Amino acid sequence: MTNIEYNLDHVDYKILRLMQDNARINNADIARELSMAPSAILERVKKLEQKNVILQYNAKINPAAIDQKLLSFIFIKANDIIGEQKVGILLAEIPEVQEVHDIAGDDGYLIKVRTADSTALVDLMRNTLAKIEGIISTRTTIVLQTVKEEHQLVIPE
Repeated sequence: MTNIEYNLDHVDYKILRLMQDNARINNADIARELSMAPSAILERVKKLEQKNVILQYNAKINPAAIDQKLLSFIFIKANDIIGEQKVGILLAEIPEVQEVHDIAGDDGYLIKVRTADSTALVDLMRNTLAKIEGIISTRTTIVLQTVKEEHQLVIPE
């Protein structure tokens, strides 16, 4: 990530906090909460979107409800040249891969994967990961139980 100057003020932070808590909140409700005009809120939200502060709006879905009960983290050693991310880009294209992180240390990447079960994970590793040129080795950690999984950021006051 590049160092971009976002220049957010306390009102922007309040808007972000409200929207992060409820992405479906409408501008009128935000305006009421902050004692501002809805048109001013609309303008600020548009600017936050244009500045890439607000990246997208999501619904959080229970993975078990769509038969994605197994959560795994896979450390991947790759022969990418430093600064090159060929393997990372290919990993990001795999639907079951939720996150791809280029990491420091012996492994080049850490990926977060959701599958139905261990059989589906083995299938993914044998039929998808094994075919990516540049992967030297993998180490897989299967999550037994999730204590906390949070996607919300701590927004300054």
